[in-house]
Amino acid sequence: MSDISRNEVELEGLVLDTPAFSHENHNTRFYRFFMEIPRLSGQQDTLPVLIPEHMTAQVIPGQALRLQGQLRSFNNRSQQGRRLVLSIHVQTLLPCQGEPCNRIRLSGRLCKPPILRRTPLGRSICDLMLAVPRRYGRTDYLPVIVWGRLAMDAAALPVSAPVELEGRIQSRLYTKVTEEGACERTAYEVSVMQFLEEAE
Repeated sequence: MSDISRNEVELEGLVLDTPAFSHENHNTRFYRFFMEIPRLSGQQDTLPVLIPEHMTAQVIPGQALRLQGQLRSFNNRSQQGRRLVLSIHVQTLLPCQGEPCNRIRLSGRLCKPPILRRTPLGRSICDLMLAVPRRYGRTDYLPVIVWGRLAMDAAALPVSAPVELEGRIQSRLYTKVTEEGACERTAYEVSVMQFLEEAE
């Protein structure tokens, strides 16, 4: 794997809502909205997107949108503890091609030991945490899941191993039990389709 990290996302899906102001960074205002992208299985992934203000006029609820960008993480230190928040940062808007697209290509290094487990139906699954450097010294920490035979290969990777992969970004509902009771939350993660180069 080359020393240059890679974080490339391409999505095409349906805009679900009007962009709402999120935050300002380096004199640029960013707005947040959600996109829905169908899987081949018929399920839907609902993904959070951040877009700079000058692009928001092209984001219309109920219409298709195609974009390129990066998957980024933010460590939200709230009163409820630390929580990793993921979102897609838009860099370019593209002409729609009329079909759903959900692709990501990442290269980085493994920053935690892999966790190999099995689903209730006995299928192997491995959880990874990938550190993907940005420019200017920042790093994104991205959760990755690997299925089946690839999960067994991923489980053997040592911490700090270089990893390059292709996959898709998925959303997953889960129940979080807190002091106030159970509440439903959404997790976002990269589901690996294939490893590239050293990780093969």
